[in-house]
Amino acid sequence: MPWWSWILLWVALIAVSLLCYVLLGIRLFRTFMSTVHELSAAGERLGRRTYLPEHPDDDGGASQKVFGEAVFASPEQMRHDYVTAKASRQEVRRQKRVKRKAELGRPQSLHDIEFS
Repeated sequence: MPWWSWILLWVALIAVSLLCYVLLGIRLFRTFMSTVHELSAAGERLGRRTYLPEHPDDDGGASQKVFGEAVFASPEQMRHDYVTAKASRQEVRRQKRVKRKAELGRPQSLHDIEFS
């Protein structure tokens, strides 16, 4: 094998390895930038807080969640809110279950049927 073929072989090997490093660097940069964009979007979502104004509207509009509501509210009020929300979620699940069983033609559970 002539001497210039060794030089050509090593130049090709070095060029291919540099190309691999460049492609790996580009991929790493793109992954890093997508991670930065995801983190900034998550930071914006977590950074938004809703506060109630000092004086609520007179028209009694939709109530907003107060930041720190669980810290400053009484335990009885928080327990009441929890129990009410839990009962409402259970009722929604029960209604979905009854509707799904009715659509599929399956028998209803006595627990799910309202007798009123």
